[in-house]
Amino acid sequence: MQFCHRVPASPLDSFIESIWVYQNDPRPHTLERVMPTGTAQLIVNLKEDQTRLYDPESPHRCVSTSGSVLSGVHTRFQVIDTSEQEYVAGVAFKPGGTVPFFRVPAHEASDADVPLESLWDSRRAAILRERLLECRTIEATLDAFEAVLQEMWRPPGTHPAVAYALAAFDRTPSTINVARVTDTIGLSAKRFIERFKREVGVTPKRYCRIRRFQRALALSHHDRRVDWTRVAMDCGYFDQAHFIHDFRSFAGITPTVYHSVRTSFQNHVKFLQSATDGI
Repeated sequence: MQFCHRVPASPLDSFIESIWVYQNDPRPHTLERVMPTGTAQLIVNLKEDQTRLYDPESPHRCVSTSGSVLSGVHTRFQVIDTSEQEYVAGVAFKPGGTVPFFRVPAHEASDADVPLESLWDSRRAAILRERLLECRTIEATLDAFEAVLQEMWRPPGTHPAVAYALAAFDRTPSTINVARVTDTIGLSAKRFIERFKREVGVTPKRYCRIRRFQRALALSHHDRRVDWTRVAMDCGYFDQAHFIHDFRSFAGITPTVYHSVRTSFQNHVKFLQSATDGI
C-alpha cells in the first residue's frame, strides 16, 4: 500500500487540506463504511472509470456512475467498494473549500457523489483524468492534479462570516456555540445559516455535530482500550446516552462496534450490516 499526500501551494492551500494518491494491491470485493467528516472530496478512480454507489440501508443495491466524482458533505456514513481502491487520486477540501472550484452551492452536493462532468464541462473533466493517467510517478500525479486545480480556481473564496464561524466552531465544536457565534458576525441568524449551508454544505448545527463526532473518533482510534465515558465527556456530550445516540446517527454502529472493526484509516471501518451490539 502506498498513500502520498501534500498541501498545495497558495492560494489553493486556503481551501484544500491535501491532494492525495492511493495505490494498493488488487483487493477482494468487500465493503467498508466511511464516516462523515464535515468536508467534501474530489475523487478520481484511475483504475477504472466508474464509481459504484451503495445504499447504506440496502448495500446489495448498487448503481454505477462516473469514475470522477465530487463527494459532497455527508451527514451519515457511506458504503464503498474496496476493490475500487486500487489506484485512486483525490482532493480533500477544507470546510467550505469547494466554493472557488464549483459553481453549484455546496448543499446541493450534500449526501451525494456528483459526477465531475456535471459540475465542470465534460471536456475539462476528461482532461483531468487524462493528465493524471499520463503521469509515471506519484509526485507527477500530485503536480498534475494541483495544476488543474490552479486552472479551475476562481476568487472569491469563503464569505468572511462563514470563515470566522468555521474557525470558532473548530476550536470548540459544540452546538451551544452556534448562537454565540451568530451574535458576533453581523448577519441575521437566517442569512447566516443560509450562507453557511450554501458554502459548507450543511447547517452550522449539523456541522458542529459532525466535527464533534470526528473528535470522538480521533480520541479513540489508536487506543487498544477506550474509556467511552471519558471520550463523551471530553467531547462535550451531555451524557453517555447522548453520545451513543449521536455516534450511531452518523456511523450506523455503536462506538464499541466501531472500535472492533476499525482499520488503519480513522474514517474507514469494515462493513457490518448489523449494528445491534451494545456499547
